[in-house]
Amino acid sequence: MDESGRLIELVQTRLGTFLTERDAILRRISPDLAPFLEFSADFLRGGKRFRAQFCYWGWQAAGGASGGDSAPGLDAVVGVASGLELFHAAALVHDDIIDHSDTRRGGPAAHRRFEQLHRSGGWRGNGGSFGEASAVLFGDLLLGWSDELILDSLLSLPTLEAARAAKREFDRMRTEVTAGQYLDVLEELAWPTVAEDETLERAHRVITYKSAKYSVEAPLAIGASMAGASEAQVQAMRDFGLPLGIAYQLRDDLLGVFGDAAVTGKPSGDDLREGKRTMLVALTRANVDADERDRIDAMLGDPGLTEEQIRALQDTVRRSGAVDATERLIEENVSAALSALSAAPVEPAAAQRLAELADTVTRRTA
Repeated sequence: MDESGRLIELVQTRLGTFLTERDAILRRISPDLAPFLEFSADFLRGGKRFRAQFCYWGWQAAGGASGGDSAPGLDAVVGVASGLELFHAAALVHDDIIDHSDTRRGGPAAHRRFEQLHRSGGWRGNGGSFGEASAVLFGDLLLGWSDELILDSLLSLPTLEAARAAKREFDRMRTEVTAGQYLDVLEELAWPTVAEDETLERAHRVITYKSAKYSVEAPLAIGASMAGASEAQVQAMRDFGLPLGIAYQLRDDLLGVFGDAAVTGKPSGDDLREGKRTMLVALTRANVDADERDRIDAMLGDPGLTEEQIRALQDTVRRSGAVDATERLIEENVSAALSALSAAPVEPAAAQRLAELADTVTRRTA
């Protein structure tokens, strides 16, 4: 097993231990809280663990693993990496409520699972409202648990200075991703009032703060800070992480429109039904005539789109040249990331692994 595989195993074990401890707390309160642990275990099982990996290799890049398996901070970085996975799970729960998504990773989204509990229990009231309210609380619980695990792990670092630096990076990440999520919601509704020449810039800002920084840049900076990185090393992780994060999200945008549901766990064309005003959509609208742009706008965001309508929109996106343009943007951003990495004052072995991860996250099919 390679080092990343070993990290994923350690993270899974840490998460399992953490949930077992929280299970005891919730059971003391009420057996009715059992779904919180059941759903947590399901949402945290498996996955690609990209944020955990970037955190770990950011730590490695700044020399955090100089002592091998006995390196000071190894247990802490595994704990923080696990906490980032909890944070990600919380974000997905809330994101699915906001987007009215029914599925997640091939199964029901959290709010739909709570709705099923309501239905099977024969309870009074509206099952959909119960499902959404319960999922909001579930996501909040996961956020709180993320804070617990990350703070406890940071306090075990060899120096308080490193703990504080990493905590600042984590706090910044939380602010940025929440702001980015709001901007994403805003764009879905405010687009008719936005000048055409501003749409691409606004879409780029959304992916920067909703995804790019949170998915890649911030985990790298958190990990590097935990190792006591210099300002130059943290900046190098940012210079590598931001363009790579943008490429990562651009790939996600393509998968959201053209992905295979059997692989992604989400219906093909789901982003079209949700009305996502992505870079892909902005590029499409910029390269079609006014009549076709009006047709796109009339269909985008309609949850009742038929499979035939989805295929028609997909065809429009392809014919506009937006897919090829997005692929070029992915290549350009990956190239910028690798160029920054090649000049970075970091450990060569970690830089090599980060270069491999760059390829993995931008060529994925799910």
